[in-house]
Amino acid sequence: MIDSPGTEEEALAVQDALRQRLIGGPGPADPATVAGLDVAYHSDGERLAAAIVVLDARTHEVRDSAVVHGRPAFPYVPGLFAFREIPALLDALDRLTVRPDVLICDGHGLAHPRRFGLACHLGVLTGLPSFGVGKTPLVGAWEPVGERRGDRSELVDGGEVVGAVLRTRDAVKPVFVSVGHRMDLDTACGLTLALTPRFRLPETTRAADRACRDALIGGART
Repeated sequence: MIDSPGTEEEALAVQDALRQRLIGGPGPADPATVAGLDVAYHSDGERLAAAIVVLDARTHEVRDSAVVHGRPAFPYVPGLFAFREIPALLDALDRLTVRPDVLICDGHGLAHPRRFGLACHLGVLTGLPSFGVGKTPLVGAWEPVGERRGDRSELVDGGEVVGAVLRTRDAVKPVFVSVGHRMDLDTACGLTLALTPRFRLPETTRAADRACRDALIGGART
């Protein structure tokens, strides 16, 4: 298998091979720790900061974090975006002293044109349960979602349920949840609601977003 593809064709071959290794749910019902993953890009498009922040699943206190500075590892190609960020995220994961029970990506899992978004990719490579919570949809259509927190609708693409459109705050835009590896949709939605006590986005996503953006600003200053 080609671990670091150099061309679009090689990346597609890697994606096809890794997709065969996806394992479905059930996901862990009561994880002790959950990790948010995010990447921020410098305005020059040539530099990035990848962050992983591990939270206590119940208290949402930070248990560990790691940030890596790097460069995109692959050109921008629709459907292959994960290849840009995977090396830096794996590097950050290796620097953690607390191994998280669940990875929560700022992105998508099965709700992807090739059914293999970032959450799937990271889950297969690490063996950890994973899912994605996206701010906007990548694929799919859905019926209107109720206005109350916890209301959800199936996200359907090509006749297949690939995720859920989930309302995390009353009358606030929903998020798009899709499973990655060793995870089921009900568990992913339950964890998403548990991690959104005050805001639309999970505390994992918010913490990782702050960490990578702060690191990028700090790196730019130095």
